[in-house]
Amino acid sequence: MSLKTDFPDGLARCGWLDGSADYTAYHDLEWGRPVADDRALFEQLSLEGFQSGLSWRTILNKREAFRRGFSGFDPARVARYGEKEIQVLLADAGIVRHRGKIEAVINNAGRALEMIERVGSLAAFLWRYEAPRKAPSNRGASVSEQSQALSKALKKLGWKFVGPTTVYAFMQSVGMVNDHDPGCHCHAASERARREFARPGQTG
Repeated sequence: MSLKTDFPDGLARCGWLDGSADYTAYHDLEWGRPVADDRALFEQLSLEGFQSGLSWRTILNKREAFRRGFSGFDPARVARYGEKEIQVLLADAGIVRHRGKIEAVINNAGRALEMIERVGSLAAFLWRYEAPRKAPSNRGASVSEQSQALSKALKKLGWKFVGPTTVYAFMQSVGMVNDHDPGCHCHAASERARREFARPGQTG
């Protein structure tokens, strides 16, 4: 992963940025920061599924439309969606209109509710698969041992569109791994946030 330094503020950032203000804000304030909120985790995993085959930039541009279409990614509400809601979403030009991915989010909402009932929270289950904090860098890869394991576990529980590449992108985005380039000005902040983060479902 290369660095970019041609930003108006002169700060170095990860090379995958395109320099736009909203993408830069996402990189600086969200990407790589630990997330424990179940709704936010469900949203991010859903959006990463939609991103498959597309650029994250495309999904970010459509994120607010996705949030409107999927009731703020509240699993309890999305799990009740039926054919009527699917047709509304398929007619919504503001989102990615892919029936398989739309149906996957609805299916996964039901699986998320089952998981919450079983282990207390979606976060408690997902964070079990965090990479060891002293593990060698996997930066630049599209999958990891942990993303393969989490993908396999989710599929076994009936989740859809959760392949290991999609899951690794999710893990990067919610801070389960710090994949900011070491020279990026956000690397240290992400590492500090991960260090101070109380892992869901863990004590001590």
